Amino acid sequence: MSTGSIRRAQLVTPFGVGAMGVLVDGTSVITAGLDHWYSVDDPSTLQLGEYQAHDWRLEARLRVREFRLPPDFRRRQKGEDPRNTNLKVPVLRFPRWSFCIYCKRLELSPLTMAQPVECPDPKHRQAADGAKRKPKLPRMSQVPFVAICPQGHLDDFPFREWVHRSHRPTCQGVLRLESRGGGGLEGQVVVCDSKGTSKGCGSERSLEGIMNSHSENLVEHTHLTDQLSSKDDPFCCKGARPWLAELVGFCGEPLRGALRGAGNVYFPKVESSIYLPRQVGAVSAELHDLLNRADVRPLLRLMHTMFGDKVTADQIRAQLSPELFKPIADNDLLAGYRDMFGIGPTQDSANDDSNVDDSDETETLTGNDEWRYPEYKLLRETPTDDYLTASDPGIHPELTDVLDRVRSVESLVETRALRGFTRVRDEGLKLTEGKSLLRRRPIPPEHDWLPAYVVKGEGIYLELNRQQLKAWEQKPKVIDRAQKISDHYGNVARLRGLQERTISPRFILLHTLAHLLINELVFTCGYSSASLRERLFVSETPGRHMAGLLIYTAAGDSEGTMGGLVRMVRQNSLRSVVANAISEARWCSTDPVCMDAGEKGQGPDSCNLAACHGCALLPETSCEEFNRFLDRGLVVGTFLDTSLGYFSDLNFT
Repeated sequence: MSTGSIRRAQLVTPFGVGAMGVLVDGTSVITAGLDHWYSVDDPSTLQLGEYQAHDWRLEARLRVREFRLPPDFRRRQKGEDPRNTNLKVPVLRFPRWSFCIYCKRLELSPLTMAQPVECPDPKHRQAADGAKRKPKLPRMSQVPFVAICPQGHLDDFPFREWVHRSHRPTCQGVLRLESRGGGGLEGQVVVCDSKGTSKGCGSERSLEGIMNSHSENLVEHTHLTDQLSSKDDPFCCKGARPWLAELVGFCGEPLRGALRGAGNVYFPKVESSIYLPRQVGAVSAELHDLLNRADVRPLLRLMHTMFGDKVTADQIRAQLSPELFKPIADNDLLAGYRDMFGIGPTQDSANDDSNVDDSDETETLTGNDEWRYPEYKLLRETPTDDYLTASDPGIHPELTDVLDRVRSVESLVETRALRGFTRVRDEGLKLTEGKSLLRRRPIPPEHDWLPAYVVKGEGIYLELNRQQLKAWEQKPKVIDRAQKISDHYGNVARLRGLQERTISPRFILLHTLAHLLINELVFTCGYSSASLRERLFVSETPGRHMAGLLIYTAAGDSEGTMGGLVRMVRQNSLRSVVANAISEARWCSTDPVCMDAGEKGQGPDSCNLAACHGCALLPETSCEEFNRFLDRGLVVGTFLDTSLGYFSDLNFT
């Protein structure tokens, strides 16, 4: 049986439920659904409290009771504590089709991880029987092809149906996958062998075009669906979900071929939240840990169900261990209880469990400005809390014309939870639809949970000068340039049936600035680019105006928080970082090609203008928009109009 190891955070993204990965022995596997996580032979050895994580805002948004960290494997040792040992995240061998590198035979194996697949060809067996020291039969390699559909389903590529041009072929001859030269799929040919003991019909067909698709009147068409037999008899998705051990379902969407490692096979949907205390400084980290214990939190949750915000300290103490909570004052205990369940006079009804509904906005998790506005309000102040601490280092005099506010965020806690995934395209996904892909059967919200991981890190918060920004974003030439990106995305959205969105000059400016600063901070603070992440606070909605960005550590579990990032917020240091970032942005190593190509659009879906790998792109895990909606021109100007950018007039002495 094949096994492998992976970092816990990677089991949320990019190798979460339904994603394929490759083990160290070369086996391609798919991560199984949540139904079988934390599965043990002896339930008494399982202590889930160690893996539970909580964020009251995110729990309400995703309609779950809690989050759970992916289990870590600990080998059980004789005489040692057996709790939480031998926990594994199950995976299944996928794709099921394998081929022999010697005879090119294709073989379909069961959906299991029990044994490696060996080639059953009689020629190999005869050679093994005739040898003095019987060698092992050749181990087959998995094919690189799978079939995907926009509903998130995944299936083995239909080799037998494809070569016979039939939905239900009667020929059961041996299939072979032969390479006949050429640099593309036209050189990969599926053959129904007409030789040997199990004679086939001799049909053959190349894989040319299996990944192609097009749209007609907003209706998706794929080459695999339309041409497997004929366009009048389409071959559609069967609704297979192998990560849940379901190979047959119902779907009917068009299928397309894909390489198993292609980027369009898996788009994880991860929701993140910066933990906001209900009352800054009221609850210590130690009290948080005590109240979230596995033997404490269920009791508090029951009391919240029964009494809500009317509970008293005496009622809480009557249910808790007196030894643990005796030193804690009544006011502190009540503050911890209120913070746990988001009870308070400033509670936002949009994040209240009692107000959760099934409206389309709630299902699609739109209204990102409404979700992030509470974070924005608190970050721009100077909170002092064990879970969120920020200070005001002041602004360098040379930056006061472009920045209104700077904060050094010494500590923050971010929770990232996987709520589903898409395939084919990175498009919107409703909450219930995403959850249904993670497990076989839905469970009620009072017992529901999602996999997540928690990052404890540091960050830099910047806010643009409101007056300068307002004057800049009202310039006609700025609006016209930003409209190019909006138009490009609008064309893609209409073609794919996605929800359209307006990409404002403010958003492009802050997004590009965040990328430029991260690329500069990589050289000055010691973090790798993949360890820093952006969080944008952008809105022009009345009552929720935002124009800020947060750059923070995105991989605290590996590199930790060592102060290297917040040190760069000091006035002279930040001045140097901004000056270098703006200076580097004026000329890309691929200019003039980058700037010229940007006039017509480049990058994913042509949704970037002057932005490429030489200047503004980041690892996709560090970017909130998958490296789209970027333009140096709106930051520093273009070759033809140097005054176009927000920072065009910024000169450093």
